Amino acid sequence: MTATALTPDRGALSGPASGALFLAGVAGALGTSDVPYPRPGSDATAIRRFFQGNRGAARVSATGQLLSAAALARFTASVVRLAAPAGRTVQTAAAVGGAVAVASLTASSALTAALTTDRAADDDRAVALHRRAFLAGGVVHGAGFGLLVGALGVAGGRTGLLSGALSRAALGSAAAGLLAPLYLVAGPAAWAIPAGRFSGLLISAVSGVRMARGRPGVRRLRDVVR
Repeated sequence: MTATALTPDRGALSGPASGALFLAGVAGALGTSDVPYPRPGSDATAIRRFFQGNRGAARVSATGQLLSAAALARFTASVVRLAAPAGRTVQTAAAVGGAVAVASLTASSALTAALTTDRAADDDRAVALHRRAFLAGGVVHGAGFGLLVGALGVAGGRTGLLSGALSRAALGSAAAGLLAPLYLVAGPAAWAIPAGRFSGLLISAVSGVRMARGRPGVRRLRDVVR
């Protein structure tokens, strides 16, 4: 395998930052709420109990998502740049995946915030807002983020940024994320959403740190032998 000399990209630290901000929002919301987060399909009473009875916690979650989306937008630019040697197809996959992931997470943040307002006073509207927030932040974001991580895995493998094992792990994470829409036809497929997201956050964190440091190219084995 031929590796490519990489110029340090400090902006790539937005990768681990995006994951940290998202996790901080989740932890902050769950840690300050006195009731569990309502699962998909919950009734209006359970939804309002969390979002109306714990407005502060819910808004922490919304803020974490919004800040995470902003950092992810910057990280997407770094992945697109990294993917240049891998070809236009991989670059396009990174750009499209990142754009979908950022837009859907931003939408989820807005919908989460809306659930803390009077817009959720009506039962049907509360249920609809909660479902849309889950679809945006879970299903759609999972697929977009999966495509971005997949492009990162391919580009990282071809440039030598990631080892073979990490590149394959990225592709496995991407596959889980891209399976997230199966939830719409098969409820048990919901496992793919956290599996793809959390493994993808880990891959993004490792890759972001390596891109920020820069990684010297590795000569072909036959050149070393010579």
